[in-house]
Amino acid sequence: MALRSGSRTKRAGAHRASRPPSPARPPVVGKGGDSRAGVGVGLRSRAVLVRTSVVVVLAAIVGVGVAYGGPSSAEPTVYRFLLDWQSKQYLQAARLTTGQPRLVATQLSAAYRQLDATYLNLTMAGISQHGNSADARFDASIALGSTGLVWSYLGGFSLRDGTAGWQIVWRPSVIMPKMRAGERLAVVSKELPRAELQDASGQPLTVPSLTYEVGVIPGQLADPTATASQIADVTGLQAGQVEGQIEAAPSREFLELVTLSPGQFRLRTALSHVAGVIVKPVVRRLFDSIAPDVVGTVGTEAASVLRENGLPYLPGTTVGLSGLQQYFQKPLTGTPRTEVVLQRAGVSVDVLKIWKGSPGRPVRTTLEADVQLAADRALAHLPTSAAIVAVQPGSGGILAVASHAAAGMPALNPLDGQYRPGQAFTIVSSAAILGTGVTPGSTVSCYQNNPVDGQSFVNDPREKGLGGDATFQKDFEFACSTAFAGLSMYLTSADLAKAAAEFGIGSWQLPLGKYFAGSIGQFGDPAKLAADTIGDGAVRMSPLDMALAAAVVDSGRWHPPSLAGDPSSRQQGVMSAQVLTNLRQLMHEAATSGSGKAANVGGDVFGQVGSAPFGAHGMRISWFVGYRGNGIAFAVVELSKSATDSAAPLAGQFLRNIRTGS
Repeated sequence: MALRSGSRTKRAGAHRASRPPSPARPPVVGKGGDSRAGVGVGLRSRAVLVRTSVVVVLAAIVGVGVAYGGPSSAEPTVYRFLLDWQSKQYLQAARLTTGQPRLVATQLSAAYRQLDATYLNLTMAGISQHGNSADARFDASIALGSTGLVWSYLGGFSLRDGTAGWQIVWRPSVIMPKMRAGERLAVVSKELPRAELQDASGQPLTVPSLTYEVGVIPGQLADPTATASQIADVTGLQAGQVEGQIEAAPSREFLELVTLSPGQFRLRTALSHVAGVIVKPVVRRLFDSIAPDVVGTVGTEAASVLRENGLPYLPGTTVGLSGLQQYFQKPLTGTPRTEVVLQRAGVSVDVLKIWKGSPGRPVRTTLEADVQLAADRALAHLPTSAAIVAVQPGSGGILAVASHAAAGMPALNPLDGQYRPGQAFTIVSSAAILGTGVTPGSTVSCYQNNPVDGQSFVNDPREKGLGGDATFQKDFEFACSTAFAGLSMYLTSADLAKAAAEFGIGSWQLPLGKYFAGSIGQFGDPAKLAADTIGDGAVRMSPLDMALAAAVVDSGRWHPPSLAGDPSSRQQGVMSAQVLTNLRQLMHEAATSGSGKAANVGGDVFGQVGSAPFGAHGMRISWFVGYRGNGIAFAVVELSKSATDSAAPLAGQFLRNIRTGS
């Protein structure tokens, strides 16, 4: 407590001695301030120090009165009252007033609880004394609990000198000037609605879903302490914080304490049995979205991450737990609106202070709802796990990210997955091979078996009808692994590394907690280089990686992926125009007459298939990587149990959904 009176003159020639750092203390906030304050500041050591200094000041004041025989000063009583009030010595403070001590102590204590205060700082602003009466003014600063706000105001009261000495003339206005008998203070704090993550056209990515608002009407609770304790037991919140919110809220209005997602059935059931708790079904755009792999999830007041990070409990709080909801937490939530009000019979009669707060700001992403929904529908009823990623070739903007986890199968992660791409990687290695002088018409044999540096490479599934007269075009069309293993002998490790760099592999980032930008590992002997050339060995790619590779072939330049905000201006040229032309020819024939023809639903599709081992249970991951000529590059992956299974039909369904809007 900082108490001061009058001015202090500086002695001539005096020097202030150096002082050790003082302990942490609540700030003294000026009149009308609305600064934020920390929570849980201790008062004991500070009160002891102030009390000691006050004793010295009081002794000096009283001594002056005795020495000169003048009238006694009201100042010591003001000091004592403010100090006892601030230090929560309510009964001691009450005995310095004209009121009934226990009644006054109850009113002082109730005002502190009603504001859910974490500290009270009182500073004497001045005293005017006229014979046996006086008027005192003080500055009050009160930290309003979990809101983190400080309410400051100028208070005052009258004193009179009688047989009991100086006493504060008690009336409710001593606590706060506008306060009258029968009135109480209350805090109304409400988080403004969480703003939306939007698609590229400004439409929300979240969809309406049923939620449950759990709350109370404070004035109707028979035992607020017991109700708060039971709510805390169910939700993991701190009982004291819940009770503080109940105490501080208007007594006749519904106070929302926790919002539950549709999946929190157990919590909803348990809370519905707590005395005084009301559970209200409400439809909100909060928990579900059309692109959960990117949008992420949202938690509310009971989310454990809030407690783990030491964040204050406040009704209406939402927190992004993953994805873009987590990354853009601050702009999406803004700051809450808070009011300090006077109530009479549970109804607000005066607003004493308003912090307007600020609404959250919507964040627009690069996702396109029609492409995203086309991917969602393509995956919806599959019997296997699968994923789809689509990007815009000219910018790197991500248009869709979707996944589907089948029962009893591992899930496939479209952004963070680290999978062997199989022959789909020949999009990258073919750029290196074409740079050596090989053309689509060059003869490159495709046999069932091809040894490289003592390691035997085979085609799985078995290729038929190619043989020794196969051209490089046919090898690519039918994803002939043995042909590419042999062509790796024309490459060096540096050649394949250069091609990977031209496709941006390993060199991009996203505003998400988890993503994988691809890796081609460490090249070793010729056999390892051959394995990497066909997308096996040490090569690992995410579906997003491969969608970006297809985008490079379409646009002729590499762009880093983007999810929100303006696309990056960073880009780089890639292979020569001739290599690019040949690579486009290879991919077009593969999607129209080769192994990927099931994906060709519009005649303007380019792509490559792939298949590789997945996990340790004999499963395989099938790929189709390509682009459609009007600006969509994509990667489709699907788990299967046979190398003969292809992801091309799923890619075709995805493109068909885009075309028909179904």
